[in-house]
Amino acid sequence: MIKKILPIIVLVMMFSEVIAQPYSLKSTGGAKAFRLNIYYGTEGKGGFVQYRGQQGIIPLKVKSHRQQGKTGYSKTTYVWDEVYDGKLTGSYGLTQEADKLSGAWYKRNKDGRQFQLEHVADQDAHTGIDKYLLHGVLISFYHTTDELLLFSYPDGSTKTSQLPGFDQPGPRRQGSIADYNFDGYDDVAFSIPDAGMGVYRTFDIFLYSPKSKRFQILAEPNDSKANCSGLCDVTLDQKNKLLMTSCRGGATWWKDVYRFSNTNKLVWVSSGKQQ
Repeated sequence: MIKKILPIIVLVMMFSEVIAQPYSLKSTGGAKAFRLNIYYGTEGKGGFVQYRGQQGIIPLKVKSHRQQGKTGYSKTTYVWDEVYDGKLTGSYGLTQEADKLSGAWYKRNKDGRQFQLEHVADQDAHTGIDKYLLHGVLISFYHTTDELLLFSYPDGSTKTSQLPGFDQPGPRRQGSIADYNFDGYDDVAFSIPDAGMGVYRTFDIFLYSPKSKRFQILAEPNDSKANCSGLCDVTLDQKNKLLMTSCRGGATWWKDVYRFSNTNKLVWVSSGKQQ
């Protein structure tokens, strides 16, 4: 939210129906079909599969991630290694075109057999629930209006949080995985359209601590020199280890730049108009 200038524009948002994650898949061409759900986040990270009728989950390790074409009309192909009891037991591949699933397969290592997979309707896609598996922690959240966020840790403990709610019905919550504090460990973030006109997204970022093996929310910056309030349209400068936020007031886009302190606090660096 802009601190110093109130937005005066109106945004009309239109949404097209796409196949939502997680994907529920069924094998084809075999004598006995099997079903599974596949979950993953940014660039295929945080992935795992869960087979229908089984309680356990199988972690996926990104082997390759390739994107072709322009944003909105791109073709993205993911390949993961299946890791079961610490061993590579197979691999999965999945291709999205314009946010729709166009192909998927599973290859079993023990006999080299490859199974083609097709998308089937599943309740999770309608309820909006999604999950990531990151550093052994199962993270559950909703793309829709449910604000529950659940961290399930390997030692059996859990922690629940409430994510900010939508100002207007319709928009979807987005999850993203990145190393937001540049410590070599991926973190997780969730964003929704801003509570004003919806021209940018506001973020809640949860940093992973390798020492405590827990996720903790990143405190929002509160510097009087900043133009934007909170964490808006967050981007990262990996080379210089800077976190940037941007927001809009009137016809002007503003940008604030921060660095991280040794205690994972955001320290203001500079502010100005977005170029």
